[in-house]
Amino acid sequence: MLLLFVDVSIAADQTRKKEASVAKEKAAVLEEMASANSGDTSPLPEPDETITRLQARAVDPTGDEPLDDAITCLARSIYWEANRTDNAEMEAIANVVINRLGHAGFPNTICGVVKQGQEQGACQFSWWCDGRPDAAQEEAVYTRAKEIARKALNQQLKDSTDGAMYFHNKKVTPDWSKEYIRTVEVGEHIFYKPTDDKAK
Repeated sequence: MLLLFVDVSIAADQTRKKEASVAKEKAAVLEEMASANSGDTSPLPEPDETITRLQARAVDPTGDEPLDDAITCLARSIYWEANRTDNAEMEAIANVVINRLGHAGFPNTICGVVKQGQEQGACQFSWWCDGRPDAAQEEAVYTRAKEIARKALNQQLKDSTDGAMYFHNKKVTPDWSKEYIRTVEVGEHIFYKPTDDKAK
């Protein structure tokens, strides 16, 4: 009986790893497409290119794997930057990352966008350089963040920010906010886009 349980457990783990691998490969293709089409209204990816819910859930199941693929980097940004009780705010954070992807002044990969700057000191996303552990701690919330990341990569997420590439919490007013056009307020954050597409 124990041997059967071990066999089932090993098979389930192998299936999860295969799904995660497929999802990561699809995410790399999708971020490349999005980067190449930055600023354009690109068509939806083909069904065989889209990441399924099961595949997205299989990626980084415990929330503590290295930040080296698009789904993990995007999901962790959503998880740490947004108010984790508000899906609209989580989606808006995803929009900012996707809007930056491939745009002049930003890297061509999701992880490049998320990690832009230094891991300690000046960075683009505060969770990345705050000196605290980056592992996701709430499984249900992180699963929602991965689902939003999946939709964003599949180009199935409406841009609720009107092209925003910047945001800040309402509790602060950074100097840079005067340089950009305020687009929308979602949850605890205010979103901005550059003037004349001049992003940095």
